[in-house]
Amino acid sequence: MPKMLINGVLRDKPAQIDGQFHRMPSGFRNQIDANPGSKHPAALDRYHLYLSKACPWCHGVELVLILKGLAEAISITWMYPISSEDGWVIDQSAFDGNDGVPRDHFLYQAYQRAAPDYTGPISVPVLLDKSTSEIISTESADIMRMLNSAFTDVDATGPDLYPTALADEIDLIDSMIQTPIRDGAYRAGFATSQTAYCSAVIALFDALDDIESLLGQRRYLAGSTLTEVDLKLFPTLLRFDPVYVTHFKTDRKRIADYPALSRYLADVLQYPGVAPTINMPHIRAHYFQSHRHINPTGIISIGPELQVMAIPTKGAS
Repeated sequence: MPKMLINGVLRDKPAQIDGQFHRMPSGFRNQIDANPGSKHPAALDRYHLYLSKACPWCHGVELVLILKGLAEAISITWMYPISSEDGWVIDQSAFDGNDGVPRDHFLYQAYQRAAPDYTGPISVPVLLDKSTSEIISTESADIMRMLNSAFTDVDATGPDLYPTALADEIDLIDSMIQTPIRDGAYRAGFATSQTAYCSAVIALFDALDDIESLLGQRRYLAGSTLTEVDLKLFPTLLRFDPVYVTHFKTDRKRIADYPALSRYLADVLQYPGVAPTINMPHIRAHYFQSHRHINPTGIISIGPELQVMAIPTKGAS
């Protein structure tokens, strides 16, 4: 089972007592500010991300980074596809000593250095201020929003992914997908009781039905324009048929069985910059071989035939 840090020491995470998967809240919720005089001002080559190609929350962050044109402005340490008993493992083959962060072997070491007394989960993504060695945020939604807006006057060149005119609609749709779909797949997969599993799966497919109806009328979730909420849902849909259907037992339907969701998945996949962020062999290896508590043998299922076995990129070994 995953571990956590308790007063800076690596410990076993407390067992679930109700059979349900509970995502621990992010331990760091600071902000990068566009104001040059702020504690963490927007600046080129000052910030660093710890990301995993497997993690859907990291995938959303990476997509914003790419679409905003910030890939050269913020350095990245990538995780190895297979996690260990001590959590996320740093991919040594992708580590760049010029990025300005120490060469760790495990992600928890970066947490210990930044916050020696920290108690909480060892999660990705992590946004670090290299100049102060502080963790800015471990909340993917906050990081996505910062990347979209804080660097506008510095180097960001891409589209506004949270336009004011669509903000209310984006927030509404976000509430429709966050708990039942994005978290819901994990709540089904990591459930340890039949009741918890069934509750999660029913809510998951009810929500997918709602989004199917919505996408029957729109190209993207908030209308005709790609926004941040699409970059949240897309990574989950991408992983659904090749991983979640088998590994998390979300097998009532596949995304391939939904016409509008299938069209939408293919549409976002064709959006410039999206396909090169995907490494499906890495994704599948992580889930099937890291979660030994639900797949003890580590066997990777053969999976469906897909057209998204995309180009391996740096950090995707």
